[in-house]
Amino acid sequence: MLNTGRRRQLSIDRTIALDINGTQQKVRICAARAGRPPLLIVQAGPGLPVLHEVTKFQRLLNLERDFLVAYWEQRGCGDAPSGDAGSASMTQQVDDLVAVLRWLHEETKQRVIVFGVSMGGTFALQAAGQAPDRAKAIIAVSPDSQTASSDASAHGFLQAQGLRANGRMSQRVKKLDPPPYLDSAALQQRARLLADLGAIERRKTFNALLREMLIAMISTYGVVGTIRALRNMNRVQRKLLPEIASLDLITDPPRVTVPVHYVFGEQDVLNPLSIVKALPAAIAAPASTVVRVPDAAHMVHFDQPAIVRSIAERA
Repeated sequence: MLNTGRRRQLSIDRTIALDINGTQQKVRICAARAGRPPLLIVQAGPGLPVLHEVTKFQRLLNLERDFLVAYWEQRGCGDAPSGDAGSASMTQQVDDLVAVLRWLHEETKQRVIVFGVSMGGTFALQAAGQAPDRAKAIIAVSPDSQTASSDASAHGFLQAQGLRANGRMSQRVKKLDPPPYLDSAALQQRARLLADLGAIERRKTFNALLREMLIAMISTYGVVGTIRALRNMNRVQRKLLPEIASLDLITDPPRVTVPVHYVFGEQDVLNPLSIVKALPAAIAAPASTVVRVPDAAHMVHFDQPAIVRSIAERA
């Protein structure tokens, strides 16, 4: 079941199933009017779906006013068959993104702005060099770039908070194993702590984010589809986490031939200032901008949507 939800007076709102490298992947296309330039959303991860977040994107950023927005559900995500989740890998997700980018370019006859969030930003940076004539620019929101440094920063933050927090939070922090995180249970335990301390979305606890996600997923995928989507999330994470542990775009930068607009939150402990400075310097894009947004954490686009939207408008 795929419920497109309440329409926001869009002249274009359809969901398309694409055959991508041996799997069927969904893309929801939305725009206020025809002829808008294309913008491709590449979701956070690993393993997180995106179609259930369309309503949230539209409510906060309203990118459809100026763009034809394509929300792409990656391989193995959402209510995809479990076998698709089992075939996920870093290389495969990037190859799939290149295929979707080429498809969207052919559909619109325009070069595409790629809007990647967290791991989606990583995939966008890695894919751009493989389709340089299809992409116009990359907006990399809180991209994952150097896992060892990111994990160390987050772990140090949690340890410091644990020393200052009340007894229950302190005990929760003590139970968290140090990085690297090679299984989904440990990664999700850390995500819960970071969320409760305001490092994922400002002023939203893990339980609030989980409740919001489940309601949106049931509305989008139905109950059975939501159960499948949650199982797929764990499957994809089990596949990708060992690869992500060695991710290092700073030492081994991808080839990027389009402008890159980096967006980081000042309260994003997964992207400390050292990474904010090092990543753009390491990637030799033809042009780049870097914005570090105040009162924003890892999900900058939801914490400060007006700022992120303005960056998209100028890309």
